[in-house]
Amino acid sequence: MPPERRKMMEGMMGKQGMPGGAGGGAATTVRVCMTKEMAERNDFGSAREGCRNSVSPRTGNSMKYSFSCTNPPSSGEGLVTFLSPEEFTSQMTLSTTAQGRTDKVSMEGRGKWLSADCGTVKPASTAK
Repeated sequence: MPPERRKMMEGMMGKQGMPGGAGGGAATTVRVCMTKEMAERNDFGSAREGCRNSVSPRTGNSMKYSFSCTNPPSSGEGLVTFLSPEEFTSQMTLSTTAQGRTDKVSMEGRGKWLSADCGTVKPASTAK
C-alpha cells in the first residue's frame, strides 16, 4: 500500500478508536472500558454517528454482527466467540471506499476482562 494511502487508512481507523501504525500483521493493544450493563446487552460500544449496526442474537457461545457507515463510507461484518464470561475472540472484515478506491481489511482480535475499575479509560461510546 502506498504511504499516503496507508496514512489515510490509519486515520480512518483512528476515528473508529483503533490506533494506527501497526499494520503488516503486527499486534496492536486497544483498551476499551465497558460497563457491566454494556456487557450484559452484548454492547461493544461500536455505535457512532452515521453508522447502522446489527447484532444477531447470541447462539451458543458466538454472536454475529454487521455495520455500515456513511463517513467514511464503509461496511463490514464479524463474529465474536465467547471463550468464557471474561474473554472472547473476534474476526471482522471491513470494506471502505475513499478517493474512489475500495480497500478491504481483515482483523482478528482477542479481548479479556482486566478490572472492574477502568481508571482513566472512559466507557466506549454507545451513542446512536
